[in-house]
Amino acid sequence: MKAIVTGHSRGLGAAIARNLMARGIPVLGIARQSNTGLAAAYAPLLTEVALDLADTDALDHWLGTDALNAFFANAHRALLVNNAGVVSPVAPPGVQGAAAIARAVSLNVAAPLMLSDAVVAATVHLADRRILHISSGAARSAYAGWSVYCATKAALDHHARAVTEDAIAGVRISAVAPGVVDTDMQGELRASDPANFPALPRFEALKRDGQLVSPEDCAERLVTHTLSERFGQAPVADVREM
Repeated sequence: MKAIVTGHSRGLGAAIARNLMARGIPVLGIARQSNTGLAAAYAPLLTEVALDLADTDALDHWLGTDALNAFFANAHRALLVNNAGVVSPVAPPGVQGAAAIARAVSLNVAAPLMLSDAVVAATVHLADRRILHISSGAARSAYAGWSVYCATKAALDHHARAVTEDAIAGVRISAVAPGVVDTDMQGELRASDPANFPALPRFEALKRDGQLVSPEDCAERLVTHTLSERFGQAPVADVREM
């Protein structure tokens, strides 16, 4: 198997990439910045692409190159992990800002859909192709101040449902909520204006009470599930129920 992991430079994406490579699976990491720690530890297995996935024109240009065909040329199985995402803007409509909304939709929705289309096209010769969308409980439960994030994650859930209906030979897809993971995104949420994010006390309590899951523990469960025969049986899933 060969795997693409977006947002591999930190947080859950870094943990997923590390877990895959620890199993001997080559990874193509796509992020704005390099992950020097992973590069040093797994140099033969890690290929990095410096790309801002919120820039759809830049992503479209890269997808127009031969990079995907070259990466998957000698693979027997393929995996795409759409992990990169942004939680901002954390605010109600009226104060979100057009640029922040556009960036969130581009990164959280357009990039995963564009990559999914391109990877399926580039791996038509393979009998086992898997797409993992990192979703969120926010895709299934509404939160005040989180309308953009909720909407973008719900889009990934419904994309997985629709692709499942397409019944493409060899393609398995699932949007999986990872639970509440101790990443920089959680820190960003805790720094939110309580006037814009009424659920702030709940997220502060999760950190204070030690209820956040480490990226490494979450990655272990996600990767184990994604590589299993169960993956794709449910187009929308939650790691906490596995």
